[in-house]
Amino acid sequence: MLLEIENLRASIEGKEILKGVNLSVPAGEVHAIMGPNGSGKSTLSSVIAGKDGYETSGSIRFDGQEISDWEPEIRAREGMFLAFQYPVELPGVGLSSFLRACVNERRKHIGQSELDASSFLALMREKAALVELSQDLIRRPVNQGFSGGEKKRNEIFQMAMLDPRMAILDETDSGLDIDALRIVAEGVNKLRNPQRSLLVITHYQRLLEYIVPDRVHVLIDGAIVMSGDRTLALALEEKGYDLVRAEQEVSS
Repeated sequence: MLLEIENLRASIEGKEILKGVNLSVPAGEVHAIMGPNGSGKSTLSSVIAGKDGYETSGSIRFDGQEISDWEPEIRAREGMFLAFQYPVELPGVGLSSFLRACVNERRKHIGQSELDASSFLALMREKAALVELSQDLIRRPVNQGFSGGEKKRNEIFQMAMLDPRMAILDETDSGLDIDALRIVAEGVNKLRNPQRSLLVITHYQRLLEYIVPDRVHVLIDGAIVMSGDRTLALALEEKGYDLVRAEQEVSS
């Protein structure tokens, strides 16, 4: 199992948001987390990636290693990647320079040699083509002057460059029109392989029409209350989260 979460709880400023999350994601699978606003989806992605500010308990294991106490940069070097819901701009930090530093840090960590300038530029051109990211954007500071769709494409471009084993996509479809959604999803699909797992966090089923998940989990009030195959997402699209609440009432 690549990612295993057991009884994960998380609080911020005294408010408990995650209330005992249990989740297992095997290598090579795509799992989707769906849920209404305020259910804890973005908190879950932040805690897995190691964001500061949360008081947590429970277990997060990545490829068999307990990572709950690891700093975010160690998790990233080990092969964990988070695509942000709201990618930030980094004025004055060139995208290509930023990525070269990130890529070479990861390569050193896993015992590979650093890429020279020529090899890095060739890799960058290859991966940019996956999400139709222009060379003009690559020459800019990170996300500066990018549209919303370009920022999301840049996130997937960075994912392709860093070659993670576990990628978490936090509402990557947020704010995208249908064309941008298609481009981003096609880039993600090209990066699917038997060694890489994806955790796709979304409100809506439309993203899952393009990135077809192996499993769908419903997060409500800080806990996963229902899991199923892709047909669960279709049922939620049709009936909303009342479907889950009805199931809970029947089971109780």
